[in-house]
Amino acid sequence: MPQTAMPAAATPERVTAPTGRAALGLLVLLGSLTAIGPLSLDTYLPALPEMTRDLATSQAQIQLSLTTCLIGMALGQLVTGPLSDRWGRRRPVLVGVAAYTLLSLVCTLAPSAETFAAARFFQGFAGGMGTVVARAVVRDLYAGRAAAKYFSRLVLVFGLAPMAAPAFGSLLLGFGNWRGIFVALTVIGALLATAVAWRLPETLPAARRNTGGLAATARAGRALLTDRVYLGYALTQGLAFAGLFGYLSGSSFVLQDVFGLSVGAFSLVFGVNALAFVAVGQLNARLLDRHDPRPLLIAGLGIGLLAAFGLLAGALLDALPLVIGALFVFLGSLGLVMPNGTALALDRHAAHAGTAAALLGGIQAVVAAGAAPLVGLGGEGSALPMAVVVVGAAAGSLLVVLTLARQR
Repeated sequence: MPQTAMPAAATPERVTAPTGRAALGLLVLLGSLTAIGPLSLDTYLPALPEMTRDLATSQAQIQLSLTTCLIGMALGQLVTGPLSDRWGRRRPVLVGVAAYTLLSLVCTLAPSAETFAAARFFQGFAGGMGTVVARAVVRDLYAGRAAAKYFSRLVLVFGLAPMAAPAFGSLLLGFGNWRGIFVALTVIGALLATAVAWRLPETLPAARRNTGGLAATARAGRALLTDRVYLGYALTQGLAFAGLFGYLSGSSFVLQDVFGLSVGAFSLVFGVNALAFVAVGQLNARLLDRHDPRPLLIAGLGIGLLAAFGLLAGALLDALPLVIGALFVFLGSLGLVMPNGTALALDRHAAHAGTAAALLGGIQAVVAAGAAPLVGLGGEGSALPMAVVVVGAAAGSLLVVLTLARQR
């Protein structure tokens, strides 16, 4: 006797969002998983000039390791997201964090810039596995404004990583060389793997998992790729992140080599900028009580574009105060962009949250990966290449959200 199809209105049981201390613990854990990216990218930024000398290579070659890490993160998310829709959330993230720990140790032993860039690719792949599952877990538990608020709260946790990472890297450089930074990342990875095994719940019940194999995954991917609005939000996020990555890859050279800041002063500026990102992210959570995510997203992109033009003016005038002020405002604007853009994209495909988060993260990483080579190839000894990349990314992200992501 054939089975009766489930009515369209019926949905498999969802896992209830935790409350109290359990909710706080989950927030910290998911924030730590999303912080793998900033930790991997930001901790060794103060060491980039030293690495250029130690490995006898060029600035562009060392910056390539940032790009390979981002590409690895993109592929790690693209592979792991659909797998988490099929196998659940816990198993893929456990494998990813354990692999990240081992690959951080491999980076420590790299004898050349080429080997280091290759190791960073695989380290990024493993780190991306944890990042995409964290986003999918949030979408399993929350939707709409609630999801945007939760992503804003995550900013409070993973936003601490870019604040502390350069200062932490500078501290480690005071006791040794750049390799010690990756020893520290190995230890952090081991601690995070232990926490995931102990505290991460399974938020995707078996009844809601994708059991259709590759065919079902292909259908989910096709639905995402033909959704103009979803792609618009994903590309908006990617271009905004490209502006951020242009800053990440160029700021240590611009502020230290061009404007003569010390390692400690650079770390202070970097930390204050990250604090702006965190503070605006928390403001965004309050604004969501009265405003929808999309207007807040557009406002953030507009402020970011104005700040990018200020950065360009500072670079042309060789004015350090203007450069630092513009970077502060630009980083703060991302506190409105990142949570709202992520929530708006993922809200459209709840049934395939892992795949949607994977494609979102993959597009974001691939688009941003082009920023570092552009900054490096633009020439050394000037802040102008970094400023041009940031302006282009900011203008592109605002244009895309007003056109491609416009809902009719």
